[in-house]
Amino acid sequence: MKKLGLLVRLEAKAGKEKDVEAFITSALPLANEEAGTITWYAFRIDASTFGIFDTFSDEEGREAHLGGKIAKALMENAPELLATAPSIEKLDVLAAK
Repeated sequence: MKKLGLLVRLEAKAGKEKDVEAFITSALPLANEEAGTITWYAFRIDASTFGIFDTFSDEEGREAHLGGKIAKALMENAPELLATAPSIEKLDVLAAK
């Protein structure tokens, strides 16, 4: 059951929009390797704003994701790709289909 989630908002530096899009879409195979990650979405909000939304059945899965390969790669590449630090919000899933 999807009980917990993460909402990550990413603001690309000017001229780095395609690089941010490529970076987040290339993370799908890593997300597929994570047993505790139930769903994982990468999306675009506008020309320079992107996001990632994931769901987990428990805190252990969410924390494993936050300490995993995607998060590590994001933090390593953030200074080059992002205009601001990633906004990472923990949330509770109240209903899901």
